[in-house]
Order: sequence, then C-alpha cells, then structure tokens
Amino acid sequence: MNQVLRAHADSIVAASIQAVQPDAAVRRALEGRQFPGRVALVAAGKAAWQMAKAAHDCLGSRIDAGVVVTKYGHVKGPIANFACREAGHPVPDENSFAATQEALDLVSGLTAEDTVLFLLSGGGSALFEKPLVSGAVLQDITGQLLACGADIVEMNTVRKRLSAVKGGRFAQACAPARVVSVVLSDILGDPLDMIASGPACPDGSTCAQAKAIVEKYSLRLPPEARACLEQETPKELDNVETRITGSVRELCAAAAKACRDLGYEPVVLTDRLCCQAREAGSFLASILQTHAGSGKSLAFLAGGETVVRLTGKGKGGRNQELALAAASGIAGLPNAAVFSVGSDGTDGPTDAAGGYTDGETDALLKSKGIDVYQVLQNNDAYHALQAVDGLIVTGPTGTNVNDVAVALLRA
Repeated sequence: MNQVLRAHADSIVAASIQAVQPDAAVRRALEGRQFPGRVALVAAGKAAWQMAKAAHDCLGSRIDAGVVVTKYGHVKGPIANFACREAGHPVPDENSFAATQEALDLVSGLTAEDTVLFLLSGGGSALFEKPLVSGAVLQDITGQLLACGADIVEMNTVRKRLSAVKGGRFAQACAPARVVSVVLSDILGDPLDMIASGPACPDGSTCAQAKAIVEKYSLRLPPEARACLEQETPKELDNVETRITGSVRELCAAAAKACRDLGYEPVVLTDRLCCQAREAGSFLASILQTHAGSGKSLAFLAGGETVVRLTGKGKGGRNQELALAAASGIAGLPNAAVFSVGSDGTDGPTDAAGGYTDGETDALLKSKGIDVYQVLQNNDAYHALQAVDGLIVTGPTGTNVNDVAVALLRA
C-alpha cells in the first residue's frame, strides 16, 4: 500500500465530512425564529441526533418535547426531554414502526398556533415509517428494491405509496399545526419530495410511475401492496415551510478544498454520479490511466450515489465496490489511488464508510489468492478490502449528504 496516498485519502475524508456537519446549518435555520404556540420536535434520519442536538442548543426549553429516530449506533447521548430511538436501516424494523408511532402521537391534537419542527435527513425512508401493509411485506419489498439496482428516486416512488407518513402524509397528520421542515439532502438535485420519501412535502410522483417501476424490475408485490399503488398521495400542502441545509455539492466542494490543501489540482467531474458502483470505479481508473505521467498532482472527484446490483451473497457496500472495481485499472500505476466514502460513515450493511485502493492493491490481493473479478461477482468487497487494509472506517459521522469518490494522482 502507498502509505502517503492512504494518509492523504484519510485526511481528505475527515476534512470533507467535518465541513458538512449539520450543526451550523440547523442553527442558521432556527436562530431568530419566533414560535407562538407549543413546539414539538420530530427528527428522522441518519443525522437526526446531530440535528436535534443543534436545535436544542439553539432553542432550549422552547421545545416542549421531541422524538428522534435514527440508525442503530447513531445516538450519542440523551438530549433534554427528547425520546431518542434507534431503528433499522436500510430495511425498516419494528423499532422503526414504534418510534414513528411515538412521533405521530406527539403531533396529534396540536392547534393552528402550534409548530412541528421537523428535522429530516437521508435514511428516513427506513427509519421513519408507519406501513400501510404488514411489516413483513414492507421489509420484503424494500429488500427487493435494494437488490434489483433501482436508484433512490425509484425506490422512494414505490415506498411512499406503502406508507402512512411518506409522500406528504406526515404533514397531513400534523395539521392544523404548521410544519417547519429543515432538510439535509442526500439525493441528487435535492428533490424535496424524494428525500426520505418526502414526509412533509407534496408528492411529485404518480401512481402510474410507481407501477411502472414495479414492472421495470419485476418486483413481487402481494395484493395488499398493489392496492396501495392505486391510492394517490397529497399533491398540495398548505401548512409546511421547508429549508434545505446541505447537499452533495457542499461535500464535493469540501473534498476539493482538502485536495487543494494537500497540493493536488482538483477537478470536480460531477456532483450527480448515478450508475453502477463497479462502472464508476472502472471509469475513475481510466481517468488516472489517461493522466499518468503528466507530471502533475491531480484529484478527480465525483459526488452522488451509485448502486449495486446483487449477483452474490458477500458483504460490502457501494463505495467499497467502487474502490475495489478500480484496483485492476490502476494496477502498477505509481502514486495512483481511488477511494470512495459515504458521508454518513456507513456503507451498506457494514461498519465501514467506504474503501481505498491504489496501484499496489491488485498485486497484493493476488498474493493472497483473492481475485477481484470473483469478489465483485459475489459482492464481497468488504472482506477483500479488509485483507489489504483497504477499508475506510469513520464510525457514524452525524451527517448524510451522499457519497464522494476521489481519484488521486501524485506527481
């Protein structure tokens, strides 16, 4: 392993994630605001605890009560009189359903003078859920969507129709109280109706689109789920005010600055990366091949969210698969590396945030009897990268604004 490039990668990851923490953005959204009646806080998503803590630091006892729903391992301690709950992600579980019911109970019976402060971040589609079908059916459909290669917009178009809180239905449940929604975006282009499946946003998708996605991926839906696809979601909401506080654009800008500080000339290729993870890894490797020998220290960045099509039963995530897929393409290239991370600190169902490979990785894997192609076919990037110290582990970060992949070339 190239120790200099690995150290640079770790430094870029740390600086980028620190720059997109939601604390300051939440405070900016709330400072100076006046709330005449009662204030109930509901926070949902992977960054829910961090956002709720920032809101409490800003408003203190002005918040009457709160419910915080986040991923397992993401609660960092108690917050005043808020109920902090951990639940399943990326597949919802009984704790998701119970915590969401707590939130619904909290906002019931409010008046037009009251306010629901709704803090939303990515991951809310699984964490914040009251299904209109059985829990087992919802979990099965979620698993199918994750395995088939559907992108996040397609997944949420289907999931919001199976839910009593998604697609604007949570805002309806809060009425007549007004909803002040502060959103940390994890979807390309920041479509409010898709972030966490838009619990407090009018739904821009249609039943026809949802049914087309079901057909496109040959999803297996029982009659109770198909019936939900016939029920249209709210298209207008008059009790909601929304502010977006962060996005992948900020993540890419922060990563570019970190690269520049280390002496690289950064090039942001896109902040809307949306393709299969292994294709993105191969593409970034090709870019490094093109510029090898240029005599320049270059950094090519791509922000967004790739997808993984499951063809095996291994362990990994989209960022680990992207990095591993680049290993063959940069094999033997001196001072070249590709790494990719999820800003939330968890990549798929693993404890890693992402993965790192460089020009020495492929040979090192082969020396251990590990074939990259076979590993990718089995979707087992985690164990392959673990064998060569290629995992990037940050722990839960407190934010969630998509992923960033970086290809480094050091002169």
